[in-house]
Amino acid sequence: MNSLEYVPVPAFDDNYIWVVSDGHHAVVVDPGDAAPVKAYLAKRGWRLSAILLTHHHADHVGGVADLLDGQVVPVYGPAGEAIPYLTTRLKQGDEVHIAAPALNFSILDVPGHTSGHIAFFQAADPRGTPHVFCGDTLFACGCGRLFEGTPAQMLDSLDALAGLPGETEVHCAHEYTLSNIRFALACEPDNAKLQAWRDEATNLRARHVPTLPTTIAHERAVNPFLRAGEPSVQATLAEQLHESVPDRLAAFTLMREWKNRFH
Repeated sequence: MNSLEYVPVPAFDDNYIWVVSDGHHAVVVDPGDAAPVKAYLAKRGWRLSAILLTHHHADHVGGVADLLDGQVVPVYGPAGEAIPYLTTRLKQGDEVHIAAPALNFSILDVPGHTSGHIAFFQAADPRGTPHVFCGDTLFACGCGRLFEGTPAQMLDSLDALAGLPGETEVHCAHEYTLSNIRFALACEPDNAKLQAWRDEATNLRARHVPTLPTTIAHERAVNPFLRAGEPSVQATLAEQLHESVPDRLAAFTLMREWKNRFH
């Protein structure tokens, strides 16, 4: 069976627009800007066959019209958000089947960053590896800001993603990893895996190599927002913020607010 290629196409200052191709046809995820995608597809000789959208923010949907350029191409996105050009509106439990490249996704509702945010989960590529396209819900060592949802919603969404198979490759939409690692180390300074990841990620970025995709298992080990239940994280929050931390939700809420003002 043919393998698939998963390519992060850089856009704006720190976005990645993911392109999945079988070498002929390509699916594009969250095209905030059409120009770099068009250039990349032209360079590779790939033909656009579908667009996947995780949420309504302009840096994820702003390039759709220009990318379509009059073509009749299916555009999949969240049922709960007002996004132009959608041909299929999706919610938790729905499935997407694309013929070329051969891709099957199940949909997860992951609100928090926006109220209708969804993720696309591919249970296995031709080599058996699972993949998730999670937009701005889960980042490498971080999570999205809460623009429309509640801390409880975001924690539930992160729990849903953390519950995916550990080998799942995580295709998030921004290169925020180094700044996220700095915050993660403030939350959990003695995490040896996190310290090693800081060194590895720093080396990757020095060579202008993406730090993505990461994996669910890796995020469980180093991402403080997936580790809100860890006694070490809760103890740091209590000490740094002078707040009581009675449970995971309190820890997550305090951590997300701290991250908003962290430099």
